[in-house]
Amino acid sequence: MKIFFATLATETNTFSPIPTGTAGFKSVDYFRRDGSLSPGNHGNIALKEWRRLAEADGHSVVDSICTFAQPAGTTLRNVYEGLRDDILDDLKAAMPVDVVLMKMHGAMVADSYDDCEGDTIARIRAIVGPDVAIGLELDLHCHLTELMRTSATAIITYKEYPHIDVADRARELYALCVAAQQGKVKPAMAYYDCRMISMWRTTVEPMKSIVAQMKAMEGKNGVLSVSFGHGFPWGDVAEVGAKTVVITDGDMAKAERLAAELGQQLWRLREECFPRHDSIDNAIDAALAAHGGPIVIADVADNAGGGAPSDNTEILRRLVARGITNVATGCYWDPVAVQFCIEAGVGASFDLRIGGKCGKASSDPIDLKITVRAIKLNLSQGGLAGGRAPLGDSVWVSADGIDIILNSTRSQVFNQDAFTGLGCTLADKKIVVVKSTQHFYAGFAPLAAEVRYVAAGGAIGPDFANIPYTKRTRPFWPRVEDPFATNS
Repeated sequence: MKIFFATLATETNTFSPIPTGTAGFKSVDYFRRDGSLSPGNHGNIALKEWRRLAEADGHSVVDSICTFAQPAGTTLRNVYEGLRDDILDDLKAAMPVDVVLMKMHGAMVADSYDDCEGDTIARIRAIVGPDVAIGLELDLHCHLTELMRTSATAIITYKEYPHIDVADRARELYALCVAAQQGKVKPAMAYYDCRMISMWRTTVEPMKSIVAQMKAMEGKNGVLSVSFGHGFPWGDVAEVGAKTVVITDGDMAKAERLAAELGQQLWRLREECFPRHDSIDNAIDAALAAHGGPIVIADVADNAGGGAPSDNTEILRRLVARGITNVATGCYWDPVAVQFCIEAGVGASFDLRIGGKCGKASSDPIDLKITVRAIKLNLSQGGLAGGRAPLGDSVWVSADGIDIILNSTRSQVFNQDAFTGLGCTLADKKIVVVKSTQHFYAGFAPLAAEVRYVAAGGAIGPDFANIPYTKRTRPFWPRVEDPFATNS
């Protein structure tokens, strides 16, 4: 067999003030025809697995582009079309192929394209014809569209949030698509619209048990795969929202029934699963009252991984105003402040304006008398599933008893080495504030005496009922108490 694969991915926050252009895709970890042979990063984890499995099975591989842009605003049309067409050109040159495997996000939006994944897969289907297996691995924060479903042979999303299972799902997709191409199975794939827009933390109950239940369903009674696409709430597209996906061996009626049963179970558990958030002061009060430490506070609304600038200052300003010390906080995307600190050098003390640079969601900048504690060029942190995530030139500064990490390459916090890589210790802190919604959890839970989530200002605030959609017309919870009361 000849197996073709590629990665083209970003998560689009259509409300973000940051455009996604060529630099977003090509300035960091862009590969053409060798992504699966390159050092591990989030974009190529699946590709490396697919190459390893294919070569072990004696198949040949064709490696196209591999690029994953940091989540931000809508992708420029010419940028998306150029990257898509690179994949299509490589595919045409490789024909005939037996299997196509695509690693995409599922929530990529470009000018004039609300469904980049569906558009790409449909064009791939037009090239390879109806008999080639096409597999699509998606982030669980995806918009599952009918064009994706009818164009792909199989769609598998991550099951875990944080996404520690990228490689696991890649292996499952490979096995399913190879078996389909060999005629061993006939995938029948169904969706169920849960009519909900929210976030689901799979690290805690009841979602932890639901993930285990999904895994237990697979591989028996003709069930090939079970996925739950949580949806990405900050994408203003018609299909925003949560959907379940079930793939059976040739039995569409069973796939539809099981997808509906899982979706209805999630509906019944909506209140138990709904993510709760503290105010800034409530989280600080709880941390100060707690025995031991550190207490990890997640600044969920200023998460670069959801398209936010990652320079909101509300929590930092409140910590300073209340005189709270023994705190570490990061990472604040502020290339200008980083450059000033590099110019001044380690040990320098001066007045520095931090954050608040990208618009209303960034709040106001904060002026502090800081001391530069450490500088590191091209810092990176442990990323998802073993990859590395770049932070760019970064500095550790301190002010008023608070240690602050500033970085020049926008990224959410994944791991402790975003701090410790600069020498900033964490185990001795009372409070650690991370700019992340959930992906920090795997790296920080072993450290934390407790984890708390704060909904401060930011570009991905979790007020799901009031996100100003213009394109979703179907009712959804929590905006509507019972969206199933109508058939619209």
